[in-house]
Amino acid sequence: MKKEDIEIDQLREEIIKGGRLPRHIAIIMDGNGRWAKQKGLPRVAGHNEGINSVREITRECGKLGIQVLTLYTFSIENWSRPMSEVSALMTLLLKTIQNEIDELYQNNVRLTLIGHLQDLPKGPYRRLLAGVEKTKNNTGLNLNLALSYGSRSEIIDATRAIAQKVLRGEITIDQIDDNLFSDHLYTVGKPDPDLLIRTSGEFRVSNFLLWQLAYTEIYVTPIFWPAFRSRELFAAITDYRKRERRFGMTSEQLTENRSGGRR
Repeated sequence: MKKEDIEIDQLREEIIKGGRLPRHIAIIMDGNGRWAKQKGLPRVAGHNEGINSVREITRECGKLGIQVLTLYTFSIENWSRPMSEVSALMTLLLKTIQNEIDELYQNNVRLTLIGHLQDLPKGPYRRLLAGVEKTKNNTGLNLNLALSYGSRSEIIDATRAIAQKVLRGEITIDQIDDNLFSDHLYTVGKPDPDLLIRTSGEFRVSNFLLWQLAYTEIYVTPIFWPAFRSRELFAAITDYRKRERRFGMTSEQLTENRSGGRR
């Protein structure tokens, strides 16, 4: 075994022993184009290398016992990019699913999708649905891909669905609360992200999981996505574990809750 692999294994064990792992990690995978530009390569080379990061981070999350990994793969706004780049990305998406789905299945990873999937070309769309079907009974990591996704559209879709139920008399306005609204989002059945990672140093959420990120811890790294691998993931989780997640409460209230309400 290579020295690098031994070090990664040791770091992983330390992370696992330390506990307090996030259940759900969401990642805005940013910087593919800038990574390629730095190296004098075409933008598509950055997207190609970014696939290697997806593969490694997915494997690592599975080994760590993370429940859900949501990757912001292609936003609704990305359709406005140059047609040549969009076409290359769709071709890469199709190729990746063809190459990776067997490994996902063998590693007990369950693939799910969120977004306006009907906007995708027929080839990638059909392959993705086949991958979802093949892995639906897997019980390990849930790899959740956000494709043709926009959080504002998701919220509007949820609002329309709830409004239709009110009009049909299935629910009353007074029944609408946080839980009911969450049950109409694309992420229904999944815990909200505990940790959001954004690569490339940008400090914005880019229309990603706006409702679900209400109390999520955010970690921003200057590293471009194609260079983000196991060590960088461990650094993000280590930083997350240092945070005190108060959910609107004071530190004293948290201490009291942990002690079972004893004063």
